[in-house]
Amino acid sequence: MSGSLLLQSLILGVLLGGLYALLAAGLTLYFGVMRVVMIAHSAFLILAAYLAWWFQGETGIDPLVSLLVTVPLFFVIGYVMQRLLLSRLRPASLTMMSVLLTFAIALVIEGGLGYVFSGTQRRIQLDYSSSSIEVLGANIAVVKLIAFALAGVALVGLWALMKLTRFGQALRATIQHPEAARLLGVNTDRIAGFGFGLGLATAAIGGTALSLDSTIYPSLHWHWIGPLMAIIVVGGLGSIPGAAIAAMVLGISQSLLQIPLGTTWAQTVFYVALFATLMVRPQGFFGGRLAQRF
Repeated sequence: MSGSLLLQSLILGVLLGGLYALLAAGLTLYFGVMRVVMIAHSAFLILAAYLAWWFQGETGIDPLVSLLVTVPLFFVIGYVMQRLLLSRLRPASLTMMSVLLTFAIALVIEGGLGYVFSGTQRRIQLDYSSSSIEVLGANIAVVKLIAFALAGVALVGLWALMKLTRFGQALRATIQHPEAARLLGVNTDRIAGFGFGLGLATAAIGGTALSLDSTIYPSLHWHWIGPLMAIIVVGGLGSIPGAAIAAMVLGISQSLLQIPLGTTWAQTVFYVALFATLMVRPQGFFGGRLAQRF
């Protein structure tokens, strides 16, 4: 393995890990706010990618502009979904029933995309799609850098929202101890809806970033469920920093393993990490007190 190839694999692993971190942050919010297993998160990811592709094809404008519509749209969808569907599930069976409900939602989204756009694979063609820059002999695609920058801005914005605003304080209080939050006057039901909408908004950003450099088709979301679930388990359920660290580590590992094993076998790193975590440290390697309460 040449030095430039190793460097390129490391850089690509970091870029991929950034996208994984953004998507895993949304899943972690669902777990933290409502103890919900959101199987449909990756389906919304592909829906956002299709909307970006359709927007670019119809208007000829860069698909990143579609975020002005898809982010607030997905936020509203997430809020409505939580308030009208998930909040009605019984607490005793919430986790299991949320799996079945969101699985059904994922199937509806997949079927709708197949009906409207057919099963044909789609790909966005941009002026900079084939552009790359050279870093110490390693060629890095511009679209991957843009996707990573988009994920980075979104994660920093999410961190600032959670740490520096009153809404973030109320959301963290709801995640950490909903009963105590209610005693302090926090409307935990409304905050849970906003938290769910915030998690789904990350899918809009991630899906748009994914559309810049990936071929999309309606059933692609099944490819993403396993890796994302592995990330939040390894990172610790309820821990956004833990999910970000796990995403970066696993993204780099996947990229490095692609050299000797190929793309398909490199995906197994997520499942190996998942099984190892469940056997050695079920609460996750980076999870805090919230993760240990699950």
